[in-house]
Amino acid sequence: MPKPLNIADRLRDSARRYPFQRAVVFPESRDPAGRVKYSHLTFEQLDRESDLLAGGLIRWGVQPGTRLVLMVRPSLEFIALTFAAFKAGAVVVLIDPGMGRSNIFDCLKTTEPEGFIAIPIVQAIRTLYSRRFPKARFNVTVGGRRWFWGGLNYEQLKTQSTHSPAWPRIQGTDPAAIIFTSGSTGPPKGVLYEHGMFDAQVELLRDFYNIQPGEIDLPGFPLFALFNSAMGVTTVIPDMDPTKPAQVDPKRILEAIHDQGVTQAFGSPAIWNRVGRYCEAHGIELPSIKRVLSAGAAVPNHVCRRMNQILTGPDADLFTPYGATESLPIASISASEVLNHSAEKTSRGAGTCVGHTFPGISVRVIEITDGPISSLADARDVPPGEIGEIIVQGAPVTREYFRNPDATAAAKIVDGETFWHRIGDVGYFDEDGLLWFCGRKAHIVETEFGRMFTICCEGIFNEHPAVFRCALVGIGTRPQQTPVIVVEREKATEQQNSTHSESERELPDVQLIDELHELARSNPLTERIEHFLIHSALPVDIRHNVKIFREKLAPWAAAQLGR
Repeated sequence: MPKPLNIADRLRDSARRYPFQRAVVFPESRDPAGRVKYSHLTFEQLDRESDLLAGGLIRWGVQPGTRLVLMVRPSLEFIALTFAAFKAGAVVVLIDPGMGRSNIFDCLKTTEPEGFIAIPIVQAIRTLYSRRFPKARFNVTVGGRRWFWGGLNYEQLKTQSTHSPAWPRIQGTDPAAIIFTSGSTGPPKGVLYEHGMFDAQVELLRDFYNIQPGEIDLPGFPLFALFNSAMGVTTVIPDMDPTKPAQVDPKRILEAIHDQGVTQAFGSPAIWNRVGRYCEAHGIELPSIKRVLSAGAAVPNHVCRRMNQILTGPDADLFTPYGATESLPIASISASEVLNHSAEKTSRGAGTCVGHTFPGISVRVIEITDGPISSLADARDVPPGEIGEIIVQGAPVTREYFRNPDATAAAKIVDGETFWHRIGDVGYFDEDGLLWFCGRKAHIVETEFGRMFTICCEGIFNEHPAVFRCALVGIGTRPQQTPVIVVEREKATEQQNSTHSESERELPDVQLIDELHELARSNPLTERIEHFLIHSALPVDIRHNVKIFREKLAPWAAAQLGR
């Protein structure tokens, strides 16, 4: 018989070992002097709270496999409810609220939710469109009054509980959550996570980064708070809108770090770009932090430099765990390694080094192929140094997309009794065994002169002091596309804090484009790029605010060039 494994058991273990340690700290309000008032739950309290909620769900009729949409703001309740759903055997459906109305309804249609645990506005919308959700009968209102839509509120759910509920027997292969991709290269897809996959993620991240019980973490992405509770790490919920990390107020992030003695922080590169610039401008250091983790996209070199300057604790560093919604973690690299070994190569078009692979994670680079690959025997490995498609295998790698067999067939490669996941990225291994990322396969620009890889080309222009970021897009039909570089300039307010000269900061667009032409001609990878456009703000994904929506930029660029 398979061994019982419920990821919520890790919370029970934390409560048993560290009962009076704070599990979750939340910025509840401010006093008349403007100081933050924090509320918290200890591990024992969080475990007991989630037990009551889980017992209420079970008594109500929730069974293993019941799909419950969770749309609750980051809070004490969010974490307690998530673990409660795991304990009850329910499948938690997580959808980014910022992905747009059409995408949200498409995701909900796919999952056919059997209930909504959500804030009042979501419950009101569910009621308005009730015909779309005929199976939704387990509805819980959180963070406000329950009005005309029925169901229970948070406190009523707890009072439904029995003292000794019959806990379901959950195995590692049982579904735990459906997490939708950000949709940066197509429609969002529901990634089916099993309890054992979450458990493997916890093990890998904890051991690789040497995360210790008793540490204090500030997670800029709500889901990572769940890993903390499973590791005996205190979560400090930041005072920010998690759907808009690029607009985070750095003063509030720093306030939480100093108030709570934060030792670890996780967030999008967009967060650390804001925090790093603010700290640099005001001479602020962060001596309490041991490590910063940043994911969602490659961390720009200028962010690595700033963070290295402000993380002044012994051996403190910024780390980038590379992976995807379907497969995290895969590899990791530190800012120190980037600055000392790979940044200069990136500026010459080598791509972005994502470091060494995690123990127990297998990575191969195969020949770039369109369409499904039914068997590993049909895939051809490419030699070190040659760019190919990255495929991965390991315990945390998800095996399917929920109710999307076509997407599953396109992304998975059968290998005997197991499988490999096609991550959708291209890259290569160098002579030292380090993995390099060169861009998304879907973003390759196919020209009459050959393939052009986004991250390789963009790294050359991103080093220009007047460029904040840029994107390579292709106009026309493959394989006769015309390559275009679209540039977002450094903003004036950010340039004021730069060490560059006044002439560099005030560079006119015409002169900037002339200099980008010179950069292009200086490198064989970009010498055929003739078109450069200035964009006020490149469109980015809603989850991390860093993945560039090149699909939206390509038609814009075509219109600008009259194509």
